Amino acid sequence: MAKTFGAESTADEILEGIELSGKRVLVTGVSAGLGVETARSLVAHGATVVGTARDLTKARNALAEAGNPSVELVEMDLASLRSVRKAADEVLTKAKAFDVIVANAGVMACPQGKTQDGFETQFGTNHLGHFVFVNRLVSLLKPGARIVSLSSTGHQLSDVDLEDPNFERTPYHAFAAYGRSKTANILYAVALDSRLKGRGVRATAVHPGGIQTELGRHLTPELVGELMARWNIGGTKEAPAIQFKSVPQGSATSVWSGFVASSDAVGGRYCEDCHVCEVNDDTSSRVGVRSYALNLAHANDLWRKSEEMVGERFPL
Repeated sequence: MAKTFGAESTADEILEGIELSGKRVLVTGVSAGLGVETARSLVAHGATVVGTARDLTKARNALAEAGNPSVELVEMDLASLRSVRKAADEVLTKAKAFDVIVANAGVMACPQGKTQDGFETQFGTNHLGHFVFVNRLVSLLKPGARIVSLSSTGHQLSDVDLEDPNFERTPYHAFAAYGRSKTANILYAVALDSRLKGRGVRATAVHPGGIQTELGRHLTPELVGELMARWNIGGTKEAPAIQFKSVPQGSATSVWSGFVASSDAVGGRYCEDCHVCEVNDDTSSRVGVRSYALNLAHANDLWRKSEEMVGERFPL
């Protein structure tokens, strides 16, 4: 009988009894939080892990605190396409295939700013950096490989704006920008899955859950108040309070969708709490995934816009 997993499952529980020897996994953002725990749990079950980080010293220290899992580190700053392309070239040069890529790294609710290439910080880092990095590594994916794109229930805050991705004409709001970037993470997985499933490679997007990690370092009291009002984080009779997860619990859905769930079940879909979410367009609800985030035509429009913005085509 298959095990049932949910919101309280941890990455180690997901992988219990599963041997990952011979599996090669790339995880972005292994200098804190979910990236470190994801890498640690995979190494603990036999996988070979390559991890990226903007600050390699910070990554080494974080991994040491996690018990020194054997992780091969690659320097990469997602807010710099020059750094992203250099990192991809470094990985490509070694020509070693991957079974899973976990696009984990990201930023949240930043003050208005730009990446080194002039993109709005959150869209440029969370989406465009991964768009270039992962697309350049597709040739290293084995048949049957999977790509896991970390999104968020924050995608419910805003659809992407392909007419004004950099807030040049739209008043900037930190959560609107975050929502756009997290919707882009889902749409990217939808488009990627459509392009790669014919060769046996599947892509999915996941919401890890609410976890108190370094991701929230830009949250001001005002932004926290807005978020609590929007999602009833404190809880009401009609909407229970959000239950924050531990980091091991937050890593579970990434591991579940990458190694345990059926690839046909998760391919091109959005998952949380170790299950595939249903579409829910009720704007008063924080349950499920918005239909605009799973629309393939919309995903393809984002793909073309992203290619235009980064100045590189990926005819996968």
